[in-house]
Amino acid sequence: MIRFLRAIALLALAFGISAGASAEETKIRIGAIDAWLSTPSDVERPPAALLIAGSGSTDHDGNGPQIKPATLKKLSEQLAALKIATLRYDKRGAGGWKPEFGRPEDFRFKDYVDDAAALVDYLRSGGKFSRVVVVGHSEGGLVAILTARRVKVDRLILLVTAARRQGDLLKAQLEKTLAPEAREPFVKAIDAIMAGQIVDPPPAGMPMPPAMQPGIASGFLEDPVLPLKQLDLPTLIIGGGRDRQVARLDFAALGAASPAAKTLWLADMNHVLVDVTDDADDLAAYKQPERPLDAELVETIAAFISQNDTR
Repeated sequence: MIRFLRAIALLALAFGISAGASAEETKIRIGAIDAWLSTPSDVERPPAALLIAGSGSTDHDGNGPQIKPATLKKLSEQLAALKIATLRYDKRGAGGWKPEFGRPEDFRFKDYVDDAAALVDYLRSGGKFSRVVVVGHSEGGLVAILTARRVKVDRLILLVTAARRQGDLLKAQLEKTLAPEAREPFVKAIDAIMAGQIVDPPPAGMPMPPAMQPGIASGFLEDPVLPLKQLDLPTLIIGGGRDRQVARLDFAALGAASPAAKTLWLADMNHVLVDVTDDADDLAAYKQPERPLDAELVETIAAFISQNDTR
């Protein structure tokens, strides 16, 4: 069955089926969250996927202030063309901080989980969808794991998700970009914040104001592995060989934490889910919204969401 569904998905991608012809998109408000629901117009009770963006003030399309890959928009369009509804949303802070969110300095990482859980509850209400799947991209994978522990979901998909605490991941990323002497003050500051200290002033070039550091620490300390081990639901884990932000060891560690999960390693895929050829091409892809997602990625996600038996 999974091979058949994948074949159908690949045919749809090959013929360039567009979401505009097959889905209706509606903007909705859930609490203080602005979200966009894309529903196939010719399917009764389709499966629905909640798409959870990665780190930063990322909007419902998967774009941030500095990067515009439109990762979630493209994924939503292609899944809708394959008869799968999607719900994507502006993260807290995208487009500015709303008063309804409270004071920015009172933010904690659990607020992201609260938002995602509320959106899952919305998808489950009314019996409009046959199942609800959470799909987390990058840091959104951590949110997806914690959400799946909080509320009932039917399936879990982790896309280029780290298996380390966010603070430890950031330090590992700095090792790739900074010389040891330049990196040292940043690492010390991250360690201090993770230990519950306030670093005032933070090192020059480190955008972590003292008032925001308790909230930052709440994200730095979340470990995805233990809660993933505690989940018992069909899971799909996908990683990319040209991802410079999340390493293959993270992909392997997530698979070890969820040994029944299906896994897919795409050698040419980068962190924004497109195929690239080298480092320069990788960097350019972050500002190329027209660039197509990896085709095998999309068809594997669609098959996993739609198939009857994922075990």
